[in-house]
Amino acid sequence: MAAAPHPPSLNASEPAPTLGLAGFARSVFAGADLTQAWDALLARCAATPDDAGAMLDLSTILQLVGRGEEGLALQADALRRRRLYRRVLGSGEGPRLLALMAPGDLMANTPLEFLLGGWSGRLDLFFVDAAAPAPADLPEHDLAILAIGESDASEAALLALAPVLARWPRPVLNGAPQRVLALGRDRAPRILRGMTGLQAPPVARLARADLQALGEGRMDLDGLLPGAAFPLIVRPVGSHAGRGLEKLGAAGAIGPYLAAQPAGRFYLSAFIDYRSADGLYRKLRVALVDGRPFVAHMAVSEHWMVHYLNAGMADDPGKRAEEAAMMAGFEAFARRHRGAFAALARAVGLDYFAIDCAEAADGRLLIFEADTAMIVHDMDPPGLYPYKAPAMARLFGAFQGLVARMARV
Repeated sequence: MAAAPHPPSLNASEPAPTLGLAGFARSVFAGADLTQAWDALLARCAATPDDAGAMLDLSTILQLVGRGEEGLALQADALRRRRLYRRVLGSGEGPRLLALMAPGDLMANTPLEFLLGGWSGRLDLFFVDAAAPAPADLPEHDLAILAIGESDASEAALLALAPVLARWPRPVLNGAPQRVLALGRDRAPRILRGMTGLQAPPVARLARADLQALGEGRMDLDGLLPGAAFPLIVRPVGSHAGRGLEKLGAAGAIGPYLAAQPAGRFYLSAFIDYRSADGLYRKLRVALVDGRPFVAHMAVSEHWMVHYLNAGMADDPGKRAEEAAMMAGFEAFARRHRGAFAALARAVGLDYFAIDCAEAADGRLLIFEADTAMIVHDMDPPGLYPYKAPAMARLFGAFQGLVARMARV
């Protein structure tokens, strides 16, 4: 990772330069030493305490190395000083984009820097405050992108943006905040209910006291999830990557689960056994760009809770060979589920979003989650995953083509 540049001009009317996420993420993923970049950014902050761009980059590094609370505190400090930042991509010659961002962790916003990999242009980042959802003086741009993903933390900002985006002076990619909010874990199954070729199990959102009442027999499961039975899947609201996610076999398991989980709100849904005939679970991440599906990865696991990093893909050549075959032949999978993908794109109604999905035992497309902020990237080592670069290039190319069309470039 190259050292950070010299301190930029801090003219309050100009965006603060930032090195962004992707370069630091690639360095951390590859195990590179960021000491030089860290020290250079610290020196900038020491020389110019109001260097919000350096503060934002330090925040990103802290989050990437697992010091999330410190990183978010530093991010908040940076955003108190400046909400508008600029990332120059490639030569900088190209469309001028303005991304509307939410404060938060690395999963709060659409991973634009990865989707724009190899692209050239200007990416301005405006961090939205619900009390002030748009900058007083918009920087010149060809296209705005609503990058904020669905979450409780972002709901107020998304609602505040809805009337603002309705009269935005430029085209807006994903410019429908209400549709982003509709992707909540408990909301998405409602908009997908009954669609041919799709299975999206209902999800109930419960306060802690209600989940406890269910465990103690004081609340009826059928009133929460009609027709459901144990085992059930439970997870804290706002959790990702399997944190706090468990399969509960009986009501008696709820009490011990709550004893280990301090959260105040939970999602509850029926467990769907989506094992293939060989007993393995297969889960795909698919991005839909202007309605067209592109595979981002496929994890194969012995365990029902499938996440790419815990599926043992790096240690199993057979699993990687299967993923390679899926990526090479994804068009056949997409054709098999053409109707489901088309229905999904119509129901969601966004220019770009991603899903985690599987193929259910009855052949339907089983939807676990949908969001605009799911991580897609091209950081996997090519020596181990030589098949991924072409697949990601197709996805990124489709997104960049969409950007160019909407920016009228």
